[in-house]
Amino acid sequence: MSEEGRTVGLGGRPLGAESLLLGGPGRVPRHAPDPEPLPEPGFDPGADDLTPPSLDGALTPSTDLPTPEQLRELLPAVELARDLDDWGRSERVVSALDPLLDFYYRYWFRVDTEGIENLPRDGGALLVGNHSGALPPDAPMIMQAIRHEHGSARPVYMLGDHWLKGLPAVSALASKLGVVGAHPANAQRLLAEEGQLALVFPEGTKGTRKVLWQRYRLRRFGRGGFVRTALKARVPIIPIALIGGEEAMPTFAHMRLLQRMTGLLSAPFNHAFPHFGPLAPLIYMPAKFRIRFLDPVEVPSPAETLADAATVQSIAEEIRARIQGALDEMLAERRSVWLG
Repeated sequence: MSEEGRTVGLGGRPLGAESLLLGGPGRVPRHAPDPEPLPEPGFDPGADDLTPPSLDGALTPSTDLPTPEQLRELLPAVELARDLDDWGRSERVVSALDPLLDFYYRYWFRVDTEGIENLPRDGGALLVGNHSGALPPDAPMIMQAIRHEHGSARPVYMLGDHWLKGLPAVSALASKLGVVGAHPANAQRLLAEEGQLALVFPEGTKGTRKVLWQRYRLRRFGRGGFVRTALKARVPIIPIALIGGEEAMPTFAHMRLLQRMTGLLSAPFNHAFPHFGPLAPLIYMPAKFRIRFLDPVEVPSPAETLADAATVQSIAEEIRARIQGALDEMLAERRSVWLG
């Protein structure tokens, strides 16, 4: 075999000087690379590059939850020149509609207000009222009462049904007037973190579908969700009783066929609908309104009550009974639907 042939291996590759066939030492055995040096004590290699190492536990995070006061300090300051707040409420739109709402408040419904001093001047509170009327004017009149009669003229946010937020034109206007989607996270931020006033009607749509002979008979207040909201936020509940709304926009009957044909959420038959169509919300009967703010209900400790469904329901029924009692008393004192 020639010298050239001995330098070629079985695989056709040339044999180098390190080959054992040519008297070489052979290939250097392969092995894993040397491990990298261990990180310095107290440094986490999986953490962010900008995270500094802890120094003797000085930067160890605390497991204590922040208090509502500490969270409130993190919120941005109120900008008076800003048109909208974080919830979409516009003071400019509220002021623009104020003359129309004032007309209804002062001259059409001639609202009498009682117990306005029960509202806190600062801090959160959950306002709970009875829902009344086919197209209920109760929320705007309660907001106007607080806006004009309360010393601090605090804004009021209404926790509204989600279907209301799904109507394009109505949703935009409702948001600018202070209507917020009724979600526990929204209520918690409004009441606990921002210390605002929130208005809720636990009867829901059941309260607006009562016919005339069922007026001022409160429906069930759900499963006590509004009580849990107040418990988590640790704010008082202020019951509100209102009369006049059931006669201002009464429901004589329900037109089920028209409701199914048009897809409307409700099709009440009354003095304004369906013959006045979209103008019906503006054609209220001039009933005399009375709004009574009852004494605040201080809720117990949330740790002891949230897990007890029976206690939550009993608190909800107690508030419902107080509103019903106030309604019965106010109706007994009323001499005329139109004059009060």
